[in-house]
Amino acid sequence: MIEKYGQQSLFLLDEGCSPQQVDGAAQQWGMAMGPLTMGDMAGLDIGWEIRKRRYVERPNFVYSKVGDRICERGRYGQKTGKGWYRYELPNRKPIPDPEVDQILAEYRKEIGVQPRAIANEEIVERLIFALVNEAAYILEEGIAMRASDIDMVYLTGYGFPPYRGGPMFYADTVGLDRVLASIERFQKGYMGEVWKPAPLLVKLAKEGKRFNA
Repeated sequence: MIEKYGQQSLFLLDEGCSPQQVDGAAQQWGMAMGPLTMGDMAGLDIGWEIRKRRYVERPNFVYSKVGDRICERGRYGQKTGKGWYRYELPNRKPIPDPEVDQILAEYRKEIGVQPRAIANEEIVERLIFALVNEAAYILEEGIAMRASDIDMVYLTGYGFPPYRGGPMFYADTVGLDRVLASIERFQKGYMGEVWKPAPLLVKLAKEGKRFNA
């Protein structure tokens, strides 16, 4: 689930967002921290090593390589004093860095993407619905027994806002038909091929049902 969440955060950068816009939208919505701040805290080199293996093991999984460009500059996050942001250690407050803006602009030119304005609502939907859709696969495959189990993991371990009830509960409150409609809209956009609605989500949405019965 987190891999899909991170995947969308980087695609949003590809399309025109700044790290602070992505993180700001997530935090304003209620997340304890945004995905890029979280990456800086965990260490961007860890994700980089994982992606290097994934390129070989799962060549069909699409990644933005902008994260690689950041790491190639030795920007591994808080531990090096610079990642998606810069840090005046020992203070761990993220500070926007013009060098990152330059890296993003160069990468967009490299892949031929014209940046566009992206609303905070779209940022949040793409991040949260990426979690929800992948969780629907997890439920269908029996990796998790109940939707509420997934909610508890995110409420207690991933900084998901308690008043949202967890990703699956939140999807239920939005309405699974609306979640599905958003995903189908994202399929028509940038890197739309990564949005494949989970069969369980489609089934429940068509039947007017919820994840949490």
